[in-house]
Amino acid sequence: MTAELTALCLAGLLQVLTFLPFALLANMELGYKWTTGPRDEPPNQPLSTIPGRLQRALANHFEGLILFTIAVLVVTLGSQSTGFTATMAWIYLLARILYIPAYVLGWRPWRSVIWAAGFFATAAMLVAALF
Repeated sequence: MTAELTALCLAGLLQVLTFLPFALLANMELGYKWTTGPRDEPPNQPLSTIPGRLQRALANHFEGLILFTIAVLVVTLGSQSTGFTATMAWIYLLARILYIPAYVLGWRPWRSVIWAAGFFATAAMLVAALF
């Protein structure tokens, strides 16, 4: 397996690991009747700070994971895997790992800097795949 595919697999597992504490906290706050129901109506109360931030970090990772997956597939299927693309994949993964505590703990402006590192690493993979 290429380094890029390994990073993608680990990024997917990171998504799972991010979901678990969010789901636990959300269930504790909103109650199982709402979380297991059809969710036709919004909850009676908004999530508190930590579960709310975990939810937003989770959603942000889904968004970033889509573009990263495209980059990994293009690099891998196009046989364009290099030391550079592998390094960019690891930078993306490291940025996503750091992004979760940065978001949950409210690190300003570092959360945005960490997000940008992952985003630009992904963009660099896409550009590198063209050459």
